[in-house]
Amino acid sequence: MSATAQRAGGSRLPLRAAAFVVLTCATILGVSGWREWAARDAVLRGAETEMANVARSLTQHAEDSFDLLDSGVVGVVSRLEMDGTGPATIAKLGNVLEVRRKAVPRIHGIAVIDDRGNWLTSPGTVGSTLSDDAFFRYHQLSPKREAYVGRPVKSLLEGEWVVTLSRRFDKPDGSFGGVVLATISSNYLAHFYEQFEIGRNNSATLVHGDGLIIARNPSNDKFVGRSVADTALFRDASLQRPSGVYHFKSPLDGAERLSFFKRSSRYPLVLLATLDEEELLAPWRAAAISRMLYVFALVMLIAVIGAVLVRQLQRGQRMAAALVEKEAHFRLLAEGSSDMVTSIALDDRLRYVSPSSVRVVGWRANQLIGTPALAGINPEDLPEVQATIDAMKRGDREEARFTYRHSHRQNGEVWLESTMRVTRKDNGRVDGVVAITRDITEQKKLETRLETLAIEDSLTGLANRRRFDERLKEEWARAYRDRSSLALLMIDVDHFKAYNDEYGHPAGDACLRLVAKIIAAETQRTGDLAARYGGEEFAMLLPNTDAAGCTLVGERIRSAIHEAGLVHATNPESGCVTASVGGATCRPALERTAGVSSLVEAADRALYAAKDAGRDRLMMSGELMNLLPRASGQ
Repeated sequence: MSATAQRAGGSRLPLRAAAFVVLTCATILGVSGWREWAARDAVLRGAETEMANVARSLTQHAEDSFDLLDSGVVGVVSRLEMDGTGPATIAKLGNVLEVRRKAVPRIHGIAVIDDRGNWLTSPGTVGSTLSDDAFFRYHQLSPKREAYVGRPVKSLLEGEWVVTLSRRFDKPDGSFGGVVLATISSNYLAHFYEQFEIGRNNSATLVHGDGLIIARNPSNDKFVGRSVADTALFRDASLQRPSGVYHFKSPLDGAERLSFFKRSSRYPLVLLATLDEEELLAPWRAAAISRMLYVFALVMLIAVIGAVLVRQLQRGQRMAAALVEKEAHFRLLAEGSSDMVTSIALDDRLRYVSPSSVRVVGWRANQLIGTPALAGINPEDLPEVQATIDAMKRGDREEARFTYRHSHRQNGEVWLESTMRVTRKDNGRVDGVVAITRDITEQKKLETRLETLAIEDSLTGLANRRRFDERLKEEWARAYRDRSSLALLMIDVDHFKAYNDEYGHPAGDACLRLVAKIIAAETQRTGDLAARYGGEEFAMLLPNTDAAGCTLVGERIRSAIHEAGLVHATNPESGCVTASVGGATCRPALERTAGVSSLVEAADRALYAAKDAGRDRLMMSGELMNLLPRASGQ
């Protein structure tokens, strides 16, 4: 590279750095904005789902209500066509219909109208004929026998909005005999909608097929009877489907709303469940503003750091030119990298190995080139590695990262992490795989140590409370399966707080370590577990041990702690450190009402009994099945 080219490249470096900083800031802002917009969409989708469920439920209720009306109307029609419209029949029907109306709250009224539009039953259940003449003309002119749901009308007698459902009945000669009319109150439907908590500014609205509002919650009296036929829901062809979601500005109150509509498949009814978008998005908007403020602060910090970096780059252009002249030297440093770089051919053999292979696997590069790439991998890890490389050679994957065990020439077996990427020829076909491999044995050892720390008490070296709880559940289940016994000892250092106050916390820690050492010495079997239960309290789990064995182990622990002779001047009973021990045993297979906590509670009660009896002693709770009734009766 010529000096001129080097200087040109160096002069463009600050500009590229500035462009990178700007791109980084723009990317952060863009990604953050996209995430907030995605969060907004998630809120809207959740609301759409909720409103869809509400709309389906309310539509089903409306259909059920009209089905109930129709079933009553069908019964009356059948009675009239069989018995006629004589005074006796009408009188009986009037009484029956009045009783049915009072018994079923959904039914506002049921009435019979003759072929001339005169009321045969009491007109007190509905408004005047002039208000309901549309349904009468429909049945008078149409021979169809199906139910007809009319538009919402206002009863002139009661002043209440109702919706009509009617059927035609015929005379014996098949001619038009009249109409059986049933009504349902708009207020009934609106009161039912009040049961659904859908928000302060949200609403549920039932609309007739021609666009008149039948019922609405809230403000039913204000909106019932209004027409929304000129809205997009009735005019837009894309919304003339059984159900769906759309955003609109309400013609009733002018608010921007999110609505889910559901059209009834059996009646000319449309249910609208709507949400106020402003109210719905208010929590998201507040959270988004807070998060974006943090993002803006981060972007400003990056911008400041970038400005400082660009200035430093401008000052260091001469140094950059000198570094370019030493490119060969840096390539040599790359060859000496601690990571091993290898190239794997399609025949699974190594065609290039970097010099760092000596450190990673113990073999020199010239000793590995041409050998199988997967030689030395632990047989348990080999299938996964082989499958991954095969997928990359087929072109199914572009890159992969995994960890595995590999033999080292001098160090036995080590843990390696490889990052692999496919290489291709100019024509795009896969040429092989490049792998960058590092030794992560120390990292694995650290992970193992951390796992140990998660289940080990750092002060005493015993199992911690978490590990004790896990093992107690496991041993309880094992004892239940094997129908064997399970024993538990709870050990508490007597007057430990006084010991801490007298001798100080370092001495207290040393005391706990001594007690822990004595307890650990009694874990003579593989299944035994000694744990620090909390503070100065310890626990010892003894699988497949009866009461006699539990007593023997507990007494040995108590005696050993006493005989250790650790001075405790504030222990009035003995003058040395002592411990109280409580023991409990059970057979889980026989204790059907007992559980893991029952064994702990029994041992704990025995421990407190030992303390109450004067401390420095062992108390056994007896069989758990004998203690449980007394415990439950306390």
